[in-house]
Amino acid sequence: MEFVKSLKQAKFIKYIFVALIGSILLAISSKIKIPFYPVPMTMQTFVVLLIGITLGWKLAVATISLYLFEGIIGLPVFSGTPEKGVGLVYFVGPTMGYLIGFIVTGYLAGKFIYDNNLIKTFLKLSLATSFIYILGMLWLGNLIGWEKPIFELGAQPFLLAELFKILIATLMVKQFKRFRKFF
Repeated sequence: MEFVKSLKQAKFIKYIFVALIGSILLAISSKIKIPFYPVPMTMQTFVVLLIGITLGWKLAVATISLYLFEGIIGLPVFSGTPEKGVGLVYFVGPTMGYLIGFIVTGYLAGKFIYDNNLIKTFLKLSLATSFIYILGMLWLGNLIGWEKPIFELGAQPFLLAELFKILIATLMVKQFKRFRKFF
């Protein structure tokens, strides 16, 4: 009985460590800006997909939630922090819907079953990523008003970069999936 308890504790500690490493990867990916047309891109949404595919949906949701919690309590983990503020004030700003969308995207990327069909994989990852933009634009519209061009402001400049990242993830999904057996 004691052996089973210590195994569960070791697994729990491993999950905490993995979630912490994942949240650090998300924070780093939010800070690196890569020149791209029409706007610079970060690799953050790519890392969200990577976390979902690699860790599975439960650990992905926990990891992304930890990342959001770190940002809410004031750690400068979000893309615009600390320059544009930190903590809850930054979180409930224009990017909140996108950040919440990370959880849905991580969940879906972790829940989907991937086979060797690249088209189906690309479509699944596109669907998962779309929730970042759907929730982001819904929040943005409520925040700045629906009379503004929400799609043009909140999604269109990023779509080319997203397609590029989804394509990379699609081509690497087999490699990402190999790690899932460790979790």
